[in-house]
Amino acid sequence: MEQARILVVDDDRVVRDGLQRTLEGRNFRVETFASGQQAVARLQQESFTLVVSDLKMPGMSGMEVLKAIRTLQPEVPIIIITGYATVDTAVEAMKCGAVDYLAKPFTPDEIVQKIGAALEQRPGQLDDLLLHKALREHHGFDRFVGESAEMQRVYRRIMQVAPTDSTVLISGESGTGKELVAQAIHNHSARREQPFVAVDCTSLAENLLESELFGHVKGSFTGAIQTKTGLFKVADGGTLFLDEIGNLSLTIQAKLLRVLQAREVTPIGGTQPLPIDIRLVAATNRGLRGLVTQGVFREDLFFRLNIIPVELPPLRERKGDLRLLAAHFLKQNADELGKELHGLAPEALELLQHYPFPGNVRELENLIERAAVLAEGALIRAHDLELGLPEAAGAGAGEIPQNFGELRERKRQLREQAVEPLERAFLLDALERNSWNVTRAAEAVGMLRPNFQALLKKQGIHSRGRPLN
Repeated sequence: MEQARILVVDDDRVVRDGLQRTLEGRNFRVETFASGQQAVARLQQESFTLVVSDLKMPGMSGMEVLKAIRTLQPEVPIIIITGYATVDTAVEAMKCGAVDYLAKPFTPDEIVQKIGAALEQRPGQLDDLLLHKALREHHGFDRFVGESAEMQRVYRRIMQVAPTDSTVLISGESGTGKELVAQAIHNHSARREQPFVAVDCTSLAENLLESELFGHVKGSFTGAIQTKTGLFKVADGGTLFLDEIGNLSLTIQAKLLRVLQAREVTPIGGTQPLPIDIRLVAATNRGLRGLVTQGVFREDLFFRLNIIPVELPPLRERKGDLRLLAAHFLKQNADELGKELHGLAPEALELLQHYPFPGNVRELENLIERAAVLAEGALIRAHDLELGLPEAAGAGAGEIPQNFGELRERKRQLREQAVEPLERAFLLDALERNSWNVTRAAEAVGMLRPNFQALLKKQGIHSRGRPLN
């Protein structure tokens, strides 16, 4: 088991050094910081298993650190320590999200016992985080980011299926990372040293795709000026990934089924089948069962592909990963641009939390890249995101209305969906420009204060840890 990572923040060097010696002696990895500002900056860069924070510190207090962590890494347990212990401060700390509270002076055994109890309150989560870390680091697979329960299920399925040769069908909307899953399965399999060949089944016309997959012999058709090895044979010994397999024609589906059943491929114009040894991973953003019902996808091929299903959740169903994903993409862009970017301002993160992300993780990646280029300060602000009307406001529109009443109601819903992100961005930007003073923000945008407050209430916008004034 890999060591748990603990962050300690206390302005007293004697306390910091003592905690570091004690905890490292118990096989924990420890980082210490003298101020809340330093600790929060570090938490914007790395994930930790647990935080131990002093309560009374100059500058940023322990309570402020606690509130910042609840935004940055809400799953991380926090233990507050203080030499000014009272019932009121203990109650306040617990209300703000601390899992425990310890009065100074304390013995090494007491703090170790508190930490052990805090870690036991989240069974299995540490193992999941370590599994996620291993997946990301193995073979440079560091673009696969997410610690939500939904993604942990995906990681576990990857680790279960990777050592086998079973065919895998990955389902998920565009932009959810289906090829990353396929690559992870290959990287953790016994075939990892052999080729990983990816094919986009939508990128070529039917006749060209058939030649790409199965190969052809010289002279088999007009333009076949030389023999071509198909990708099934190129991937021999390794993994063949067929992306968007729901777009294959029925003709190619039939040939694919024969290849999977016989484990051999015959090039176009050829007479001798060639044996192949591949692991097939397929992916689709369309419901194959529905395509089978419509008669555009072979049922026997569906059952041949759907031996091990892996379902990837859309980003709107794993919003707990937004902070990690945004921080990951921001660091990438900061490094490439050579800019000093420390993270997202709370109002920018809140805006992202309420955006539907029809383009999923790929859309977030592009959005963060744009914001990183446009940002003029060290933090990404709400206006840097430029989240106006969603490009795909009609995405997920649902079933076609069956009568005029349903059409009118659906149009109303779509208008609301389109306006809401713009309205929210407008409010957050006004508050940010006016130091979150509601009166000044309302005046700045030309609204009466009660009307401005009504919009805030409608959007569920609250202050950053203090009453809106």
